[in-house]
Parts: sequence; C-alpha cells; structure tokens
Amino acid sequence: MNTQNRPSLTPVQIDADHASEKRLGNWTTARTFQVHARHAQVTIDLRSPQIPAGDIDLGLNLDHSTVRLLVAGDTVIDHWDLTWTGRGKVKQTYHPSPVGPSRRIHLTGQVRHGEVRVQSGGIAQLSAIASRGYLADARRAHADGGTPTLDDPARGA
Repeated sequence: MNTQNRPSLTPVQIDADHASEKRLGNWTTARTFQVHARHAQVTIDLRSPQIPAGDIDLGLNLDHSTVRLLVAGDTVIDHWDLTWTGRGKVKQTYHPSPVGPSRRIHLTGQVRHGEVRVQSGGIAQLSAIASRGYLADARRAHADGGTPTLDDPARGA
C-alpha cells in the first residue's frame, strides 16, 4: 500500500517566532493543523489534491502575526470559533460560489492583534510564484524536462 497518499492522523504543527514560514505545493496529506506564531508570517498552501476530501481543521494561536491561506476557489472559510483580542480580521479576496460541493476550513483558536488572509485562484498562484521555493522548483523542473508544480499543485497530480 502506498503510504505517501495516506492521510496523516496527527496534526501538522507549524511554529514561527519572529520568522516567515511557508508550506507550499504538495507538502502534506493531513487535514488537521496547529499554527503557533508570534510576530511572524505563515503561508499555508491547502490546494493540494493529496489532501483528502473533507473538512480541514486549522487551530490558530497568533500573536501579532499573519497567516495566509492559499485555497481552491470553492473553499468556504468558517471562522466563527476564533477568539479575537485586539485588532484583527479574516480577509478574503474572493467569495465562494454556493453551487456544488466545496471544501470547508474550520478556523479555531485565538488571535491577538493578527490577521488571516485567504487567497485563491491567480492571487494564490502569484503568492506561490513569489517565493524562493518556486525558483528551486522551476530549476528542478527545467533539469528534469518537466514543468514546475509549486504554483499549481494539481498540475503535479
């Protein structure tokens, strides 16, 4: 049995303290995440076809931090279980269409003077392209005679 595509049962832990963390492309098969960030920026790509269908749970503990979520165009963000202290908001650059099945991301936890930015489509691709990881992916693809997959994880499936 192929264990690479098997969903992870333990939550993926992402910690950032005065740093910038990026998880792009086909980097996980988990549907549960825990993000702890203090004065940091975290980018999480949730567009991968390797992530099994169903809801995604994202637990946040943010202090003066920003989390950027790269999602598919039909993803619905449920942020009503977030506790806010100070200024902050969930900024969504698109509005999902209610037609057909869509993925739901549940945001829980606490945000102190922070922000969650949700990006999809071309904006999500531009965010992935504007990273050092994309340059390495493009070089690897050129050497192998293929195409880069970091900007669109579905291309590598």
